Amino acid sequence: MTDYKKTIDFIKSVYGNQEFTPLAVPVFAGNEKKYLNECIDTTFVSSVGKFVDRFENDMAAYTGAKRAVVCVSGTNALHMSLLLVGVKQDDEVLTQALTFIATCNALSYIGAHPVFLDVDRSTMGLSPDGMKEWLQKNAEVRKNTRINELDKSHDFAYQEEEYACYNKNTGRRIKACVPMHTFGHPVRIEEIAALCKEWHIELVEDAAESIGSKYKGKHTGTFGKVGAISFNGNKTITTGGGGMMLFNDEEFGAYAKHITTQAKIPHRWEFRHDHIGFNYRMPNINAALGCAQLENLDKYIASKRKVAAEYEAFFKNVPDIEFFVDSPDTFSNYWLNVVILPNKEAQIEFLTQTNDNGVMTRPIWELMTRLPMFEKCENDGLKNTIWFADRVVNIPSSVRPSDLSL
Repeated sequence: MTDYKKTIDFIKSVYGNQEFTPLAVPVFAGNEKKYLNECIDTTFVSSVGKFVDRFENDMAAYTGAKRAVVCVSGTNALHMSLLLVGVKQDDEVLTQALTFIATCNALSYIGAHPVFLDVDRSTMGLSPDGMKEWLQKNAEVRKNTRINELDKSHDFAYQEEEYACYNKNTGRRIKACVPMHTFGHPVRIEEIAALCKEWHIELVEDAAESIGSKYKGKHTGTFGKVGAISFNGNKTITTGGGGMMLFNDEEFGAYAKHITTQAKIPHRWEFRHDHIGFNYRMPNINAALGCAQLENLDKYIASKRKVAAEYEAFFKNVPDIEFFVDSPDTFSNYWLNVVILPNKEAQIEFLTQTNDNGVMTRPIWELMTRLPMFEKCENDGLKNTIWFADRVVNIPSSVRPSDLSL
């Protein structure tokens, strides 16, 4: 049995030798109370208020998107993104099994089927090499048999392309691809986007964990038609609960805003609606938190990257533990720091010793293919995915308040 006492002591020292070191906690170091009090004082605490518009505009400017649209959660943002690009019941969606369940829940709400492809060892995200190989063996592009279909229950006025990708094994249409930027580390998104274009597949980025992360200088979530971000309480910035969609097309984003606000036609007093809509509106009070958090986002990321650099230097001298770092051409927010143990037995021992001694650590999520809802879904063998699942542990990754004066 390996003794991890020195590692435990170091992790505690990184965060000031607290009796208990949590995995990831929010930091409120700016105008949060001021903006929340303004909401209360003006009574604008629900889905109408200036902070909603401001948060969307500020996020669009920060990420370089043409339009940003807030939602109640990151899962809502993913669900709506898939609907907006035309995913329908019995379509297939290429994604990864190494992800949080929200990715698969969102497509399951529509009645779509996930196809699980392997991840890269360098990113922990969907592998364009594996995706290309799978498509060449299992898919074909042909005339879109649904081009004249109109889904009366969800009339999103989506314009179908003349050609579509189909799974030769199942006969189902492969409508979308959802790569996830795991723990904030960007995938090889340009290559994935190119494959999606070649095979007539819509790209929806699951950027839930990667706010502030960039690939070749471009923000994650802005490479496809839609990208989804999460502002859950453990994310790099939080609105308590909440999410957002990023769009490169202003008109498409405006349509998403309309659909997510009950598809209500603006009028001073009438209640008229022109589509089946969704009540995915983020309350003003949550957006107020987001505005304040966004003002300090760059400082938060600087702190997280500083912590990651300290971990990287320490683990270089620790046998049998590898600290996972961002790959070339990427800038990671290091949302959750990752260490890789030699095998499953070491992973369990590390988890046991750290949690027994006041350091909160967690394994990677249970693979989607190991859950009863998705165990029969098609996959490509998932060699790297399984390798990571048996070895990855997340270690404390919070922003350090002491770094914020830098």
